Amino acid sequence: MPVGRPIAPLVLSDEEIKNLQSIARSRSLPHSLVQRAQIILACGAGTTNKEVAERMGIRNNTVGKWRQRYINLGIEGLHDELRPGRPRTYEDEKVAEVINRALQTKPTDGSTQWSARSLAAESGISKSTVHRWLKTFSLQPHRQKTFKISTDPFFVEKVRDIVGLYLNPPDNALVLCVDEKTQIQALNRTQPLLPMGLGYAEGVTHDYVRHGTTTLFAALDVANGEVITQCKQRHRHQEFLGFLRRIEESVPSELDIHLVVDNYCTHKHAKVRTWLAQRAASLCVV
Repeated sequence: MPVGRPIAPLVLSDEEIKNLQSIARSRSLPHSLVQRAQIILACGAGTTNKEVAERMGIRNNTVGKWRQRYINLGIEGLHDELRPGRPRTYEDEKVAEVINRALQTKPTDGSTQWSARSLAAESGISKSTVHRWLKTFSLQPHRQKTFKISTDPFFVEKVRDIVGLYLNPPDNALVLCVDEKTQIQALNRTQPLLPMGLGYAEGVTHDYVRHGTTTLFAALDVANGEVITQCKQRHRHQEFLGFLRRIEESVPSELDIHLVVDNYCTHKHAKVRTWLAQRAASLCVV
């Protein structure tokens, strides 16, 4: 009978067995690492490479490889080795050049914003590479986000008052955040809805009938999330006064009302201020 190369002995200490069993039973570690720990435990129990391979459905060479790696390097040898990979195509200076171009310049072709395609054409680099660089640095030069800084000289003081109302409202008081949504299309389906049932979703017709537009007035109770609403045809100070009366009717008389609104001219109309002054209500305009 031919005699092969002798197998290096593998003797495991109690501590090594404990660590390997922890890996072998893990459900969160990669399967490859779990399988290698199982190989070493089987070999440490005196099982031959061939028997381990047949039991686990792998090749003899695989068992021999990880057995030898463990003998040479210990438990660290069960992890994959780092591979060198292909050398970098572009140095840091080229990456910085493209990123700075996206941050500090505008396209020369009349476009308002850079895109991955236009940056690639300008720099002579592939579009996929430029896109990967932009994604790495979380840059989206094709997008804009709008903002507005208030010119109100008392803006900071008003913000403090409003935040104070939200976080610590007075006793026996109700804080309402009031606004209106204008130009809402009033649409109706051309046929009645088909109700949802077992096995099929609610059915609606694809076409609709327009009934003009409406304005939704809403007051949000910041303490509990309840909303007082009313729909009006227009959004002048007359409609806003009507909504204030709706709020007055909906809120218990023993509660003080604090209203937080934006600086829309309707909210600051003289008749609105007079109506509020007659009721000693608090109106904070920002």
